[in-house]
Amino acid sequence: MAKYVVRSGIMRALGVFSTGRDDTYGRGQQVIVRTDRGLEVGEVLTEATEHVLGSMNNPGYGQILRSMSADDLRDQARLHAEEAREFEVCERLVAQEKLDMRLVDVEHLFGGERVVVFYLSENRVDFRELVRQLAAEFQTRVEMRQIGVRDEAKLLADYGDCGKPVCCNTHLSEMPPVSMKMAKIQKATLDPTKISGRCGRLKCCLRYEYDTYEAMQKELPPVGVDVITGQGRARVLAQEILAGQLLVETEDRRRVLIDAAEVLTVLRGSGGRSGDDKSRGGKSRRDDNSQRDDEEPSV
Repeated sequence: MAKYVVRSGIMRALGVFSTGRDDTYGRGQQVIVRTDRGLEVGEVLTEATEHVLGSMNNPGYGQILRSMSADDLRDQARLHAEEAREFEVCERLVAQEKLDMRLVDVEHLFGGERVVVFYLSENRVDFRELVRQLAAEFQTRVEMRQIGVRDEAKLLADYGDCGKPVCCNTHLSEMPPVSMKMAKIQKATLDPTKISGRCGRLKCCLRYEYDTYEAMQKELPPVGVDVITGQGRARVLAQEILAGQLLVETEDRRRVLIDAAEVLTVLRGSGGRSGDDKSRGGKSRRDDNSQRDDEEPSV
């Protein structure tokens, strides 16, 4: 019995799906699947090999029922049109009930088992009366799902500053943790408007190269230590991680950029910057990181 990794639902959830027969499917093929939510439209990504399964974190499970037919495509188009009407109904009832929430999107499952309403709210919302009205209007089960701004971008955003489709709506199945430390080590601008994504949080792409930067940084003498070079003793003021270079201050107070390979000895006992170094305008590593590394800007 073959198994495949399939992406399904408006939130693009990943799961491992069995075929139930000896059917085979190709990458990108549209299929009808049965999940724990009901019947949904899915996209086959790859065969579920041991290597692939080892890289997945708590995937869902289900069954591939069939490839999408012409009738299924027509039903899908009809449901998308129905979702637009259902969204308008939800907006009208939310305004009528004066609920402190903002609608983001509506998902009508392919099998009709339920309608999922995605919304944003900073406070807890009593939507019991709203659910009763919606269930009576749609004649199916209604599920309210509160989401965050990153999930909103995953549902609604199209293209990022790089000119490509946003990561959260393409290959990302989980939102990676991103911190200001990742922007600092890559010497990215700390202007929130430049390093924030469509969701207003730090861009996910800051996470991609962080491990490489961190590994390369460990190969360089730390900022603040004294080093011995062919030209004498100097103190490390800054690191150019990708270039493998150091900005150092020599004993005669000259600041020069040298290759890390020119360092003959690192004087580990020299510690960080001394008080007179700070008086020249430098900052200690502690001072430089006084802002919380996990703080995310909002725009």
